[in-house]
Amino acid sequence: MSHKVTLKEVAARAGVSYQTVSKVLNGQVQVTQETKHRIMQAVHELGYRPNQIARNMRSRRSNMIGYSWVPTSPDQPNHILDQFLTSMVQEAMQAGYHLLPFPYRDGDQHVDDYRELIETGRVDGFVHSSVNFDDPRIAFLLKRSFPFVAFGRSSPDLDFCYVDVDGADGIRQEVEYLIEQNHRRVGALAWPEASRVGRDRMQGYAEAMRSAGIEIDYGLICRGEGTFDFGYRAALELLRMPADQRPTAIVAWNDTQAIGAIHAAQSLGLSVGEDIVIAGFDDAPMAQYLLPPLTTVRQPIQSAGRKCVEMLVSLMQGKQPQERQVLLKPELILRASA
Repeated sequence: MSHKVTLKEVAARAGVSYQTVSKVLNGQVQVTQETKHRIMQAVHELGYRPNQIARNMRSRRSNMIGYSWVPTSPDQPNHILDQFLTSMVQEAMQAGYHLLPFPYRDGDQHVDDYRELIETGRVDGFVHSSVNFDDPRIAFLLKRSFPFVAFGRSSPDLDFCYVDVDGADGIRQEVEYLIEQNHRRVGALAWPEASRVGRDRMQGYAEAMRSAGIEIDYGLICRGEGTFDFGYRAALELLRMPADQRPTAIVAWNDTQAIGAIHAAQSLGLSVGEDIVIAGFDDAPMAQYLLPPLTTVRQPIQSAGRKCVEMLVSLMQGKQPQERQVLLKPELILRASA
């Protein structure tokens, strides 16, 4: 029978008291990063495994974080949410938690999923993504006073903890740069008007155009889903306009749309970066490897994932996070497509 490592052995290896080890592993005390590192290293080296079932029964906690997202189709991966999930998993493990992912379902079914997870004690808190206006999950959890943090904002009258990326600022940076390069007819591959994130990005587009004294030509704005097919079709429509009316630059609300637009331009014999410039949003991993490499906006997505979990851990421990609402600034990445 293998030897079962005890808490006191971990404490001896780390050079601290076993009470400190216990409190750190249960998230009940703040220690220096150096002390926390020594304790976690000792846990790893000795192979310490707490009796999680007994611990959960004593504390009435599951040490699980529920994470709900809208699944994507196999041919339409969401690299940004993948990076977000990875950063959350890493931060949660550091805090002694694990993630319990479950897919988003429309309407009342989804709220029922939340209710069941709460009432069966399977999670201690939630992180949301794919947040929209009048999000029923948020209203439900506020009413239940159950800990959660959202990756994204919702209706202005709902007061809750969130982390978001300033999409308006990202598109504003892009359009301002294009205007500085003497582009005045800037097309937009936007999302449906019901999209909260899409509306934020449209705000940035409109502000940049108006600040430059350029009247917005709504004939240069195409709305649709964030897919390659939509980007391809919409760009063809824009680029087949008469030469004095068609855009000289196209800004897409995500990189997938922008890739579709690049293919459309090239199918018409246009040189992307010279005859037409195209920019995306997200800085997905493949953006730098396209021909030409894609100008885009990089979201600080890993910071967003870490911050969501950090704030949620505070809430689950009965404390208010130092910041309840965090808006992260994206970065314009210039490459050959624009």
